[in-house]
Amino acid sequence: MRRDRFPWEDNYQFVGPNITPDGVRINYPFDPAFPADVRFIIGSGRHLVRPNRHEHYEVAYLYSGSMEVQIRDRRFRLKKGDVVVIGPNIYKQFLYNPRVENRLITLNFRPEVIRSGATEGEDEIYMSSFLYQGPRFPHVISGDRALSREVFQLLLKIHNELPARTVLDRLAAKTNLKVLFLLLARRFRGRLETQETMDRKLKDVNRLRPVFDLLGEHCGEHIEVKDAARVCAMSASYFMRFFKQTTGQSFRAYLTGFRIEKAQLMLSSGETSLSEIGQQVGFCSQSYFGEVFRVLVGMTPRAYRRQFGKKF
Repeated sequence: MRRDRFPWEDNYQFVGPNITPDGVRINYPFDPAFPADVRFIIGSGRHLVRPNRHEHYEVAYLYSGSMEVQIRDRRFRLKKGDVVVIGPNIYKQFLYNPRVENRLITLNFRPEVIRSGATEGEDEIYMSSFLYQGPRFPHVISGDRALSREVFQLLLKIHNELPARTVLDRLAAKTNLKVLFLLLARRFRGRLETQETMDRKLKDVNRLRPVFDLLGEHCGEHIEVKDAARVCAMSASYFMRFFKQTTGQSFRAYLTGFRIEKAQLMLSSGETSLSEIGQQVGFCSQSYFGEVFRVLVGMTPRAYRRQFGKKF
């Protein structure tokens, strides 16, 4: 199948505006009748997309280009053909190079697509490679492996059955999903953690909820590490380690990214002056705002507004 037959879409337009202060990806447009979706994503690094997590599950295939992905506090280098497997509530960030156009085929789904009609215990086997991803889970399947080529073909087959409007469509899509999940379960067998580890991981995320509330309500104000640590009832040193392990970024980097992503939305959707935008998102001067924006986005705020203003 040729590249131009795929419905490619911009990663930022699809993902960026739907990330909450605590990094949760919301409003995914699942079909309620069959919550599985295959997308063809272009990522070029022209926008900052913060680390984010979601309650659904994800498989990504790097169709072209080379890049890195940050998952929790670990980075993986990706090349064409690599497959990334990401379970629920795990912080991840695809790091696109502004000078390289990367194309990803992603499968996002909710567990109901398998659990409906599965025999007792069967759904847990199919979902094991997503449900039990501990801190050292490998996440990436090399493109040199025959398995990655099988994953690519299965993603296309699933896409061809969507939207699954009829019983036969749903049966075909579910069959291909089960084949994919079984391949992944066999691939990662022996690398999975226990349910106790997974429960602890979710508790770690929830312990940071007060600081995410602080960012959402007061990001335009001066916020120090000690302020964030205090609302989480932690010492500053422990908070910094804990935050990095959970989200993959230091607190200062996360705060800066949150402010810049908010500035991107304001630049692309309104006429507020650059100096006012900088102040509203918490920068002490327009020059410093412009410097940080250029480092993270690859262009000045003014150039960003000229190129992307009122497009999203």
